[in-house]
Amino acid sequence: MIKQRNRSALALLPMLLTPTLALADDAPKLNAGDTAWMITATALVLLMTLPGLALFYGGMVRKKNVLSICMQAIAIASLMSVLWVVCGYSLAFADGSAFIGGLSKAFFAGVGYDTLSGTIPESVFATFQMTFAIITPVLIIGAFAERMKFAAVMLFTAIWVLAVYAPICHWVWGGGFLGDLGTLDFAGGTVVHINAGVAGLVCALVLGKRVGFPREPMLPHNLTLTLIGTGLLWVGWFGFNAGSELAADGTAGMALLVTQVATAMAVLAWSAAEWMRFGKPSLLGACSGAVAGLVAITPASGFVGPIGALAIGLAAGVVCFWAVSSLKKALGYDDSLDAFGVHAVGGIVGALLTGVFVSSSFGGAGFADGMGTISQVVVQAEAVGATIIYDVIVTFVILKVIDALIGLRVAEDDEREGLDITQHGEQLYE
Repeated sequence: MIKQRNRSALALLPMLLTPTLALADDAPKLNAGDTAWMITATALVLLMTLPGLALFYGGMVRKKNVLSICMQAIAIASLMSVLWVVCGYSLAFADGSAFIGGLSKAFFAGVGYDTLSGTIPESVFATFQMTFAIITPVLIIGAFAERMKFAAVMLFTAIWVLAVYAPICHWVWGGGFLGDLGTLDFAGGTVVHINAGVAGLVCALVLGKRVGFPREPMLPHNLTLTLIGTGLLWVGWFGFNAGSELAADGTAGMALLVTQVATAMAVLAWSAAEWMRFGKPSLLGACSGAVAGLVAITPASGFVGPIGALAIGLAAGVVCFWAVSSLKKALGYDDSLDAFGVHAVGGIVGALLTGVFVSSSFGGAGFADGMGTISQVVVQAEAVGATIIYDVIVTFVILKVIDALIGLRVAEDDEREGLDITQHGEQLYE
């Protein structure tokens, strides 16, 4: 997300001799091409949530809960937009401590028509980052789908985005300690996916299993919707990853390429693993593999080449399939739509392998020596660990407080009838 450019001493010499001219040349200038691309990328990332993620999740729940998922998605998108303006952007990106930003940009103070962030208007950068803050809590709802009160969903996501998402975003991208440590997270493997997936697992454990799980069949009601959602996510992800370069340049182009390659590889890997284990590949498995690949390439997308993308996609498809089909069953938790198995596990795979495939020997943008790669993997592991520990503790506390105040879960009779009717007074099908 933060671009670093190194210049040789020879290149700097004329600037040192002419300081006034150097300052003028180094002053940020608006680039129309970068700006146009970033406006497009922002729209693509919003498309990932509405309608992409809403349809992806909506197709996987039972028909009595489809509208509740869609309502949660649009309501959270609206709530996060307002909170981001009020203080979320400031907490994430304003000057502050190594842990959290200050409030100097609350209500977008100082973000004007002519204010720049690099070569693009700060208003565009802030809105681009808003779309990340929107999709992250919407990812979490897949873990507690079909059983959480709507009021609790809204209260939880409001507190969580300020108490968990904004600090971790600041740690990595806003000048915090993980960025200073050298963590590589180009587009949100740690900030978005590990963060959301781990929070989802905590939610699933605190709320408990759905009524009847795992004795009663809880099959997806419409996989056509899930496929449409997958396609929208896949297309929107080009804005997510390539847009995180914040410029229309070669790095953005490579991020676009590796996103496509890793996703395709993950689809094939998941489908092959499913075919070998169950005798048949499924559409749901292919869609899940696509999202796993998209997740895993996210932290690496600006740092690795096609070889790294193939390896990361392969690992994501196989490991996330194992997490969803074996780990979930062995541990017995009810992560309704596999937010943890796909997003947290895929994010961890991608974050760690970024440290490996950033090496120039694999076609990456970084280290030429093995020791640099080893040390970067250690840094990546430290960032993953810090994110998980903080996320687990704070998410658990938030849930317990909300449960004490208003309760988290709908009544059993309401759950059996479905959240569409009991929470929103409407239904998709008669």
